Amino acid sequence: MCDLDGCGSAIDMPPIEVSDRQRRAFLAGLASLPLASVLAFPELAQAAGARTEAISMQGSNGATFSGALALPQGGGPAPTLVLIHEWWGLNDQIKAVAAEFAELGYVALAIDLHGGKVASNAQEARELTRAVKPDVATQQLVAAIDFLRHHDKSNGKVGTIGWCFGGGWSLNASLASPVDATVIYYGNVRKSPEQLDSLNAPILGHFGTQDRNINEEMVAGFGEALASAGKSELFTPHWYDANHAFANPTGSRFDAEDAALAWQRTLDFFKQHLS
Repeated sequence: MCDLDGCGSAIDMPPIEVSDRQRRAFLAGLASLPLASVLAFPELAQAAGARTEAISMQGSNGATFSGALALPQGGGPAPTLVLIHEWWGLNDQIKAVAAEFAELGYVALAIDLHGGKVASNAQEARELTRAVKPDVATQQLVAAIDFLRHHDKSNGKVGTIGWCFGGGWSLNASLASPVDATVIYYGNVRKSPEQLDSLNAPILGHFGTQDRNINEEMVAGFGEALASAGKSELFTPHWYDANHAFANPTGSRFDAEDAALAWQRTLDFFKQHLS
């Protein structure tokens, strides 16, 4: 079951297959696989996530928080991304996405808003999500954005991307600190025009028509708030005949075709605004 905080655990695994030969080659670092295939299998996601580096940072309140950093090959300036996890926490799947972005030439930082905890079921995820203090999370996101903008591999441009719980926080990050591009996967976008005064980044949104909570009414309200704030041109929503969490290969709502389309649109969007 899904609510505004996130989506419940999976029932049926998606029909993704990886042969033993492909699996061994990937684990040995001798071959690549489509991102959805990596995310669908825990051992592959763990192997990909291990390519990131655990780092610690300080928020403006002085408290430390952690993240997983993935760096691209080469020494040239690179665009940068902050990744915000689903309500499950900073798990191997999100670390694997950061590693994938690094392979594509980004400095990618997946930050941890759950203080090192990862949920194994929906109840734990709900409790972790509700324990997040908005002011603390905002300070962490601002610090992460500043870290990336001044990283020695950075080209000075920063984007944010998040899924579900993290989708809403991707938007919050772009309101709290100047960024250059924002991607929201089925995240909470309920905002007033006044809350959108600080928004300057273009936003790409991915939403499912079958999602009963992050639904057309909420997204339409977001569009109206943007219009009232004079910022309609910043928002590009895409709708998919799919449910909440349709881009998560470990869930029963996974839609391979729509997930692939959303991913390509995301890559095109970041290339346009961060390169």
